[in-house]
Amino acid sequence: RGGLDRELKYRVVEEHPHDSNGFTQGLEFLAGRLIESTGIKSSLREVEVRTGRVLRSLLLDPKHFGEGVTVFRGKIFQLTWQTGACLVYDLETWEPVNTFKYTGPGWGLTHDTTQLIMSDGSARIVFRNPDTFEIAREIFAYDPATKQNVTMVNELELVHGEILANIWFKDKLARIDPASGRILGWINLVGLHPVRSPAARGEDVTNGIAYDADRDRLWVTGKLWPSLFEIELV
Repeated sequence: RGGLDRELKYRVVEEHPHDSNGFTQGLEFLAGRLIESTGIKSSLREVEVRTGRVLRSLLLDPKHFGEGVTVFRGKIFQLTWQTGACLVYDLETWEPVNTFKYTGPGWGLTHDTTQLIMSDGSARIVFRNPDTFEIAREIFAYDPATKQNVTMVNELELVHGEILANIWFKDKLARIDPASGRILGWINLVGLHPVRSPAARGEDVTNGIAYDADRDRLWVTGKLWPSLFEIELV
């Protein structure tokens, strides 16, 4: 991996279809499939990687706006934007098993070996107990190059011990040290974006990171994007 301030670039390994009506808010790889959370027409989806075909879908109550999603200890955890609810489902049946309440907005969600890791659109990233959703600790994304906090931290994925984070309206990923919040570097995704759709009104931004730890594969997509990209960092 790169050192401090190094900007990594990407090489496209494969491009796959993605539902261009899917307002992607969260993405996670699981056993050959993708678990995806969408906003607007909010849903939880199971998606076939190579075809983009939606294999299973669950519509959220209209009061909820779907946000980050992660799979941990046999459960799916799905954040909501402004209703302060983390919806918890059984991984096999997709039946609701719990709802955790929290204050403030919900944006991105991932996990390490023991805790859930959540963003709220600011520089703040909190580590939560998966059994109670109580906050264990927090960090703030901080760029030593600019000596400023990095805000608009969105979708999260833990990769090689680093938190990879979409930054809202930026075509790059931040590499964040989970111990300190320090920005270790950036992954430049400029040029990956497909042709923008006028119908998206500028909302079709980069969002969605999924990682296959067994085969060391990384996918990225965006809101309303027609493509999902497997990329290699260079």
